[in-house]
Amino acid sequence: MAKGYHVSRRIDAPADRVWDLLTDASSYRDWNRAVLSIEGTIALGSTISLVSIVNPKRVFTLKITDVVRPNRLVWSDGMPLGLFKGERTYRLEELDGATEFSMTEQFSGLLSGPITRAIPDMTDSFNQFADSLKTAAEVHSV
Repeated sequence: MAKGYHVSRRIDAPADRVWDLLTDASSYRDWNRAVLSIEGTIALGSTISLVSIVNPKRVFTLKITDVVRPNRLVWSDGMPLGLFKGERTYRLEELDGATEFSMTEQFSGLLSGPITRAIPDMTDSFNQFADSLKTAAEVHSV
């Protein structure tokens, strides 16, 4: 069975504030402890380069495949012919001035089994990402 990861947090800030942080690549280093570097523009159809604490020696080239402001952002990376695909989905749902944030990474494709066995555990990275986003959004919304 292929790996997948999920994290969620209640963030005491409006969804627009959370969205602005999530989609501003230039500010990631200011608030996101799980990302070492990110280059590019987070916009539909664009490509970004990301280096994560999970694998600091690898640059992930990610395609932004879905953007629905301020509720959904998806980026993905993979191999040709659908042999392997990693897709990360961010969801934001505003509830009475707060935001329910979730982040899910799903792996699929014919080679997902063997490839995901070699992928380091991303649980800590996911928690750091969510905690960092929560802290940054709540600090800036006061």
